[in-house]
Amino acid sequence: MDFELNEEQRMYQRVVRDFCEAELKPYAAEVDEVGDLRWDAIRKMPALGLTGLQVPEEYGGAGLDTISAAIAIEEVGRACGSTGLSLAAHNGLGCGPLVYWGTAEQKAAYLPALVNAEALGSLALTEPQAGSDLAGGVQTSARRDGDSWIISGSKAWITNVKYAATITVLVRTDSDKGTSGFSMIIVPTNAEGLTVQSPEKKMGLRASPTHMLSFDQVRVPLENLLGEEGKGFYQTMETLDNGRISIGALSIGLAQAALDESLRYARQREAFGKPIAQHQAIQWMIANAAMEIEAARLMVYKAAWLKDQGKNFTKIAAMAKLLASEVAEKAAHSAIQIHGSYGYSSEYPVERIYRDQRLMTIGEGTSEILRLVIARNVLKEIEHLTPA
Repeated sequence: MDFELNEEQRMYQRVVRDFCEAELKPYAAEVDEVGDLRWDAIRKMPALGLTGLQVPEEYGGAGLDTISAAIAIEEVGRACGSTGLSLAAHNGLGCGPLVYWGTAEQKAAYLPALVNAEALGSLALTEPQAGSDLAGGVQTSARRDGDSWIISGSKAWITNVKYAATITVLVRTDSDKGTSGFSMIIVPTNAEGLTVQSPEKKMGLRASPTHMLSFDQVRVPLENLLGEEGKGFYQTMETLDNGRISIGALSIGLAQAALDESLRYARQREAFGKPIAQHQAIQWMIANAAMEIEAARLMVYKAAWLKDQGKNFTKIAAMAKLLASEVAEKAAHSAIQIHGSYGYSSEYPVERIYRDQRLMTIGEGTSEILRLVIARNVLKEIEHLTPA
């Protein structure tokens, strides 16, 4: 086993970290307050491949391996959680389905603009009554009408819509076929009948706006179908598997940021005649955070490696995202404790980090759903190994 990053990965990590330290971290509190991404930074991202991490080079993307993509998202999240979320959604949910299932014409039409940061990618899955239960809860439908699809329904908690030119939407195209009755359709954000509601007022990640969408007889061409009709649910599950690696990496970035701030403060703050970093109670919190972050990072890397090797990574991706998101929560909690009353103040980054990480155990599969995914996969493995 080789646990070392290769030279290219180390170099890329250094370049991305330097960019984030200069272009994102100094503005993280400001964008959180304003509620908008820093587009001066976003427009510089294509030069580093950040807006096309795993898009093939023929469409202008970086064509990176999954470990390198995870490294990039971790570094962005370490500097600014909001930017990390929007970038993770752009790459995994926006570009990803187009790369995997788009026709040559669709890829040529949509990917270059996404890679060049002319717009950010967006995927609409969740609905007001359908979060974890997509199969049973999604009601947004699309019916054929001549050479068009007519889409009706609503979506909730959709990331990047404000910055998107198109949205890939999960819809029911046949209500009688269960999970085989779903499809994905590409919808322009300027389509007649599509209404983007006001941004949600969120606890954290405020610079990454989230919106509800309403579809009132929205008409799009039949060729906007992404992949095969009836395969939408399976496309969604594969997209979420991929996304869990990315959200795991983002969680690690937030956890690492919390630890970084804890270390900085603990070495400066004095109590009882010495820096609090020399007190055992503080050292225990630092040790636990460092240990758990390292373990979560290795699990995310393993999931990324399995994906790149073409192996089944559903179980490990679920484990990685679950572990990393819960580690982020503990690291952020400890950071507040280490800072004491100052940790409760917005003058210190840990207050924002604590708010930002809270979504990590909810989005891309709640911790409860991920435990079900993991358990079901473990049980399947046991059944496969047990003699009849």
